[in-house]
Amino acid sequence: MTMSSPVKYLESFIFASRWIQAPLYVGLIVAQVVYCWLFMVELSHLVHNAFDTAHFSETEVMLVVLGLIDVVMIANLLVMVIVGGYETFVSRLDLEGHPDQPEWLSHVNAGVLKIKLSTAIIGISSIHLLKSFINAANLSEHTLLWQVVIHVVFLFSALAMALVDKTMTQTLALQHQKHH
Repeated sequence: MTMSSPVKYLESFIFASRWIQAPLYVGLIVAQVVYCWLFMVELSHLVHNAFDTAHFSETEVMLVVLGLIDVVMIANLLVMVIVGGYETFVSRLDLEGHPDQPEWLSHVNAGVLKIKLSTAIIGISSIHLLKSFINAANLSEHTLLWQVVIHVVFLFSALAMALVDKTMTQTLALQHQKHH
């Protein structure tokens, strides 16, 4: 059965609309450049203040270092969204045989990407929580409690997504077996 020409054009147009997302990924790359700049500014503050032991305690150094780790984890999250999202939703990246191709990219799909993103968000939340616990004397009990609650919500959300993804994968595998 052949489709009429207007239907083919409509389907081609709908499929081509995925390229509307390409500028969004370019925008995230710009955001990553901004994060890299912020990292360098914070690192220069750390190095500059490290020699001023009278005003820069070990706890303050630890908080700045955790802030740097936080920036790196957010940058990693951006890379996952940029590379994985582009590959999943816009167009395949021609990286076959490239020595720097991320291992996870070869089996990325929307479900895998969601799980990777949720675990990255949990990692970022963990760093924020650790910073809050180190700086607990300067925060209210109410603020700490809500940060813990939000972190636990992130954990349960990631667990729920993983369970849904596992169930869907198993269901699809069973359906595939029935048809073959």
